[in-house]
Amino acid sequence: MNLKEIKEMIALMNENGLVELEIEKEGMRIRLRKTGNGHELTQEPVAVEKEFVSRKAAPEPSETQEKNSVNTVEIKAPMVGTFYRAPQPEAPPYIEINQVIEPGQVICIIEAMKLMNEIKSEIKGKVVEILVDNAEPVEFGQPMFLIEPL
Repeated sequence: MNLKEIKEMIALMNENGLVELEIEKEGMRIRLRKTGNGHELTQEPVAVEKEFVSRKAAPEPSETQEKNSVNTVEIKAPMVGTFYRAPQPEAPPYIEINQVIEPGQVICIIEAMKLMNEIKSEIKGKVVEILVDNAEPVEFGQPMFLIEPL
C-alpha cells in the first residue's frame, strides 16, 4: 500500500462516518482508527436499554399466550450487525430459555464491521424467548430476547 491509498481510506472513513477501518491487501494489513479530543475511541461492551412491554396477543397456542400474558422486557439490538448466541461456533450459548440472567451478564454478541460487540443485560430476569436465530442479521431496535423481570 502506498500513501495515496491510505489517504483514500481516510477519505472513505470521513465520508461514511467510520471510526475504524481495517483492510488486508496483498499480505499487508492496515487498521485506521479515529481519535477524538486526545482520547482514543475504543469499542466497549454495549449495554442494551430495557423497555417494559405488556403483550396482549390475538388467540394463539396456549404456550405462546402464557408467554405474552406476563409483563416482559424486550432486549433489543443496540446496533445493526450479525447476532451470535455463543462466543465461538463450538461453544455453548451465553443464555438459554428459562435461564435466569443477571445485570452485566453477556447475553450475546453482535458482529458489526468485523468487531465483536458483547451485549450485556441491564436487568435480572428469566429468559422467556429468544427471538433471533444464531448468525442471523439484526437491525437497530429489533427485539432479540423476551425477559421476565425478577
